[in-house]
Amino acid sequence: MSEILRLDHLSKHFSGVAATSDVSLAVPEGSICSLIGPNGAGKSTIFNLVTGYLQPSGGTISFRDRRIDGLATTRIARSGVARAFQIARPFPEISVRENVRIGALFGRDGERDVAAVTEGALELTGLVEFAVRPAGELTVGYLRRLELARAIAARPFLLLADEPCAGLNPAETEEVVGMLREVRRRGVTVLLVEHDMTAVMSVSDHVFVLDAGVLIAEGPPESVAADAKVIAAYLGTPEPP
Repeated sequence: MSEILRLDHLSKHFSGVAATSDVSLAVPEGSICSLIGPNGAGKSTIFNLVTGYLQPSGGTISFRDRRIDGLATTRIARSGVARAFQIARPFPEISVRENVRIGALFGRDGERDVAAVTEGALELTGLVEFAVRPAGELTVGYLRRLELARAIAARPFLLLADEPCAGLNPAETEEVVGMLREVRRRGVTVLLVEHDMTAVMSVSDHVFVLDAGVLIAEGPPESVAADAKVIAAYLGTPEPP
């Protein structure tokens, strides 16, 4: 399977403190992968580096076999990378449909039917019945859907989903997991940051684990969950000798 995203020896320092250190990983095209780790592990930093909000202190980022580190966020978005943020920031006074339409207008380069793309994203995320409401009226759960819808409408090759299940109940989480599976079925690769381990275990093909900015484990969900280093990072228990 070919790689859609590759990080090679990626590091980011803030005033001499390493947020990420020498991280190398590859995301297979057509997969759903999860990036997990304790708070402060460097997960959001990785997303910020991939999307161009931050520039690396060292290492490289390749997307579809082309270097993107150093590019502006707009160029990275136009190349086919979209991000659904953990904290939804809609335009609250305009409708849900118009919020999603913005994603369709400013996403990946190329010809598209903006109206059709918008309606497709609304349908996939279950927002059709809320389409004419102001986005500011949505509940937390539906704001998460709106974040996904705007990112999907950008027609990405790679969707970065930042904690889409945070604050949701089990039924809502299952619905979001179903949306991510459908996104993948439509040909979009998904890289997920998520603390809900039930969601991670159920949806991921491959899991990467960060701790203190370092990649400490990767592999299928079942093997990662049983890894002593991962258990120690999450639970604070000592590793076996």
